Amino acid sequence: MTTLAKVERTKSSKAKRRDRIARWIITAGGILVIASVIAIVVLIVGVTLPLFLPARASQIAEATLPESVPAERILAVGIDLGIGDRHLVAHLVEEDGQVRFLDIPFDGSAARLVGEERILPPSLGKGGVVPPRVPEEGEKRNGDPPAGLGEPIGPQRVGEQGVVSAESPEQVEPTASSPVALRAVEHFDGALYTLLWEDGSAALVEIEVTTAFDASGIRSVHHQVHRRAALAAEDADRDARRAIVRVAPDGTVTCSRLLPDNTLSVVREEVRTSLFGDEERIARRLVLRERIPGTITALSMDRQGSILYAGTDNGCLVYWRFGAAGDVVEHDVIPAFPDERTVTALSVVFGDMSLAVGDATGGLSTWFFVRGEGGNKLRPIHTLRAHEDAVREIFPTRRRKTLLSASGGGQIHLDYPTSRRHLLSLDAPDALAAIAFSTRGDAVAALDEAGTLHVWRIENPHPEISLPALFGRVHYEGYPEPDFVWQSIGGDDFEPKYSLTPLLFGTLKGTFYAMLLAVPLALFAAVYTSHFTTPGFRRAIKPVVELMAAIPSVVVGFLAALWLAPLLERWVLSVFLSFATVPLCFVAFLTFWQGVRRLDWAKRVENGYEFVALLPVVFGGLLLAAWLTAPLEGWLFGGDFRQWLFDFMEMRYDQRNSMVIAFALGFAVIPIIFSISEDSLSNVPHSLSAASLAMGASRWQTLWRVVLPSASPGIFAAIMIGFGRAVGETMIVLMATGNTPIIDWSPFNGMRTLSANIAQEIPEAPHGGTLYRILFLCAVLLFTLTFLLNTAAELVRQHLRKQYGRF
Repeated sequence: MTTLAKVERTKSSKAKRRDRIARWIITAGGILVIASVIAIVVLIVGVTLPLFLPARASQIAEATLPESVPAERILAVGIDLGIGDRHLVAHLVEEDGQVRFLDIPFDGSAARLVGEERILPPSLGKGGVVPPRVPEEGEKRNGDPPAGLGEPIGPQRVGEQGVVSAESPEQVEPTASSPVALRAVEHFDGALYTLLWEDGSAALVEIEVTTAFDASGIRSVHHQVHRRAALAAEDADRDARRAIVRVAPDGTVTCSRLLPDNTLSVVREEVRTSLFGDEERIARRLVLRERIPGTITALSMDRQGSILYAGTDNGCLVYWRFGAAGDVVEHDVIPAFPDERTVTALSVVFGDMSLAVGDATGGLSTWFFVRGEGGNKLRPIHTLRAHEDAVREIFPTRRRKTLLSASGGGQIHLDYPTSRRHLLSLDAPDALAAIAFSTRGDAVAALDEAGTLHVWRIENPHPEISLPALFGRVHYEGYPEPDFVWQSIGGDDFEPKYSLTPLLFGTLKGTFYAMLLAVPLALFAAVYTSHFTTPGFRRAIKPVVELMAAIPSVVVGFLAALWLAPLLERWVLSVFLSFATVPLCFVAFLTFWQGVRRLDWAKRVENGYEFVALLPVVFGGLLLAAWLTAPLEGWLFGGDFRQWLFDFMEMRYDQRNSMVIAFALGFAVIPIIFSISEDSLSNVPHSLSAASLAMGASRWQTLWRVVLPSASPGIFAAIMIGFGRAVGETMIVLMATGNTPIIDWSPFNGMRTLSANIAQEIPEAPHGGTLYRILFLCAVLLFTLTFLLNTAAELVRQHLRKQYGRF
């Protein structure tokens, strides 16, 4: 007896030990699963967060100019950041046409002169650029560059101690100096300048600065001035106050000069090539003086030279559009500001479609042409952060639509017009002599009147992103009104559009149509299988339905795209007619069945084999719909249902549409809903249904009043799991829809879902870029959507269990 007790105690201790081990394994596994989910969430959220971080500016240099470069002679400043970790190069355009290149250290010491070039008026010099004057023997001035800068200028190699060597320059006319000074400089962007000399001649120049490091680590600074276009002045243009020069890709040069009498002189030089390859320049001069309501205070022109904008002192905007022949094809005056505030600055935004307007009250806004009933009209679109003083200058970038604006009081703002996002503000000196914005938009330079150059590095990786831009209506260029738009790729001047609203809508739309088909079929099949058919048929049919879930979604999507979509396009009217013909055939069959159900063979059919009699009825209804399609289409829809949709309903029929998704995605969801619902219905205690039948209730009354309420928690869970499966499906919606990110409930067009968008866009998304992070944001939204759905489903399920637990 003692031995038996010992054996029992040994077995009990082993069982307890196994229970403890199992409990620890299960606990560790659960913790590991939870930790994995949390790690995934932290990962995707961490990649997404930089989208919403504000732009940052850090002052990296504050250097004084050499004594030989007086600040009062400087007309424009340019900056180039990207030449190493310790130095940057600035260039200064002086009033005598001299361009000086300064090496700016980051340690706060004085700037070093590393090169200079002289730009001549078009009337002097072949190349328009000459080397500086060579100092006399023994002559030495304070602030002169190190030895070697008196040599013919060219690409310079600059080390830590100054110039190391110089390479040979381009051949230029050996003119030592220019007798004509600059009257005005128009800083187009970080590298392009329009120069207006006192004799009225104008030129478009590009200042190029590049750097490289050799094997020994010595940094080479290469600088060069390229003259893109030059136009001599006629007698009437010699007193011009301002000038703008643009060169189109086809070589057409457009020069606009503002004359003292408030007129505009426009010269267009067009390059024509003969059949023999000879080039001929044809110049055309226009004088614009009509319909200018006030004194012109600001000018701007697009890169093509096709539209000239002017702002006046009484708050008007005037524009002229030039045709291919150089004549004015469109001209209009827009009263921009009812209070007649002065327009102080104009600049064409990157892409040549928007115009940035600054005024005397510090306001900053963007305008572009909007198509309306009267044609394209220039309209105000976005209002940006205002300055405290009058806007002095506006600088665009070459790569994005970011705008840098500066006021007379020294305020510098960085804004992104489309998202209406104010990126940052800089505290610059009050007395500003010149401002510069780098070509890449990564640096800002401000020169004060005391001769100190202040340089900030700009970290602004995602300026186009904001919550209104992601989820609200945005008025994009070329659109008649604000809209939800997703378009991530385009041409060189393309502005990406990252509205996630069409993707969220497409996800819900595809899920809605799939559930609209899947839920009724799956629930009716589960009810019939669990309570009406024979046990043998149930054992046979349930594994077959569950096997549908094993079919790869890519196979379903492939069949839906290449087989179902063309078939549905051909028989689309038959599908809609079947919604009427199948019920009619069913009602007719029931009427017939009432007369024969008393027969013995009919009673056997009703005892679990109803589907045998109903399948021919369903097929008969489908055949009747197909037979009626041709005559009804010719009688009601003029022989073409799809064309009728477009003409009268303004609905376009796409081959890969929501109806295809309803069948394909519904096919993938049906097994999940059917299996869980059938288990829930079958697990309702038989005693409940038996008691209901014993009380005189029919089978349908028992099912409706007893079985379904008792199984409702499981049925609801099945529907929500199927909903989550439809929300997260990727391959079916990627292959079976047109992937068009539109907001339209029509069943005749497609959609783009969040999951399909990730699969389609991720191969083209640069790592760490804006699109890359937005795709991770799509993943965050998917996770959040499924989490909220599952949480709500669990709350409803628990409520149903409490309510019907008494059964």
